[in-house]
Amino acid sequence: MKVNIGLVDDHLIFLESLALMLESFKEYNICVKATNGEDLKRKMKGLENSPDMMLIDVNMPVMDGIATAKWMRENHPVTKLVALSMNNTDQAIIEMLRAGCCSYLLKDTHPNVFETALVAINKNGEFSGDISHHKLRALISYKEEKKEIFSERETAFLELACSDMTYKEIAAKMFLSERTIDGYREKLFEKLQVQSRVGMALEAIRRNIVQLKKT
Repeated sequence: MKVNIGLVDDHLIFLESLALMLESFKEYNICVKATNGEDLKRKMKGLENSPDMMLIDVNMPVMDGIATAKWMRENHPVTKLVALSMNNTDQAIIEMLRAGCCSYLLKDTHPNVFETALVAINKNGEFSGDISHHKLRALISYKEEKKEIFSERETAFLELACSDMTYKEIAAKMFLSERTIDGYREKLFEKLQVQSRVGMALEAIRRNIVQLKKT
């Protein structure tokens, strides 16, 4: 039985090319194509069953990827949501993850790796592997990790680090010096085995240290 996939992207040439590529993999059926979230909402009404997987662009007019992912999570929770974008900024990755996406892929991913990622996501809800050499990993890592205990202060810092606040603003919010905040950051980099703020945020969310709040 083929995997039913939905596509949401406002660039029509890319949308149609992606559909053709997925159909060439032989394992997938494109059940819905939309140019933004509002277009998807209308078209989903005509589907008997929720798609197995939905590939969602981040930057779209009318209703962007973040809002679309949140709507899908609320109304079609069984569908695995995958962000697919050229936008590899820290904020875009974190916001799409918080909106309910289980993975974040870049549009310039090699087709062979892209196919491997989709197979893993469909089967396990995850794909453990780096798919790009951009400054950010375009996919959430699901490697096993040792259990760590996080203090209330560390947890509070992690929650703020998942926002768009600067470290200076976080220090002011927590009534701490910037030097103390630097200490929290370095300690948490070591605990979470990461080397960047976005890596720290992704790991905190993945491990449920920071909750994915519904908004």
